Amino acid sequence: MNDAAPLSADHHRHRARAGVGFGLAAYGLWGILPVYFKMVADVSPFDIVAHRVVWSMVLLGLGITLFGRWAVVRAAIADRRSIRLLAVTATLIAGNWLLYVHAINSGHILAGSLGYYLNPLANILLGRFLLSERLTRLQWLAVALAGAGVAVLAAGALETLWISLTLCFSFAFYGFFRKGIAVDSVTGLTIETMMLFPLATAWLALGLADGRAALGDDAATFGLLASAGVLSTAPLLLFTEAARRLRYSTVGMLQFIAPTLQFLLAVFIYGEPLRQAHIAAFAAIWIALALYIASSVHAARRVPLPE
Repeated sequence: MNDAAPLSADHHRHRARAGVGFGLAAYGLWGILPVYFKMVADVSPFDIVAHRVVWSMVLLGLGITLFGRWAVVRAAIADRRSIRLLAVTATLIAGNWLLYVHAINSGHILAGSLGYYLNPLANILLGRFLLSERLTRLQWLAVALAGAGVAVLAAGALETLWISLTLCFSFAFYGFFRKGIAVDSVTGLTIETMMLFPLATAWLALGLADGRAALGDDAATFGLLASAGVLSTAPLLLFTEAARRLRYSTVGMLQFIAPTLQFLLAVFIYGEPLRQAHIAAFAAIWIALALYIASSVHAARRVPLPE
């Protein structure tokens, strides 16, 4: 009888450690994705996204078949509300991917990282105004500071602000709509990819017919493009395992790893210019995120561990 509690605590600690490991791997991979996109920078962003869809469909199809989950996929497709919402999320994520690849390969990794730093704060606003969730004073202060950072950027680096805001809100609305769909993440991603697959294959086929190097100029480039499926699905599966094992607030804190790595790559590896407007904006948003994390930690401490 006396051993039950320690065993239960050990079990939760082991799950949490595993969850942190999965989360670090997922966000670490997302954070270094700019390196991959730079390696295929000579390929059109439309072609890169098309390959991402096609090869993701291959891997997801194999996975769904291997684990016998086609019945779950068919049930989700039969739900009219779910399929309408998944059509919206497929459009949002495709647009997000396309703009992100364009941002990286046009030398705007900083703008991309800023967009994903802003994402959790955008989620707070969507929760407040679309889901009527209450905000703490720290969360309101975080939003205000982030708004000030965006205003500074608008004054000093307006030409890339649209990239940051579009990436931020397209992904925020993607998460908002996915939250309302009663399907798991892998099933949802499979259906989204199925929706995009005909467009992606048609685009690549038209490129080949027009003489465009839609499959890459050489075998090495084709191999890199084909690896887009693994690079797309692996972080998502790792993230799913992390989310199952961790509090949502902990997952929320881990998500800042990816834009931090992108920021470091932009400045120290790819030599993107760091203007005063960038410094002021990032400083405001980092302080805002610190407040957001403090609020999340405070809220998490008030929620007991599951038994």
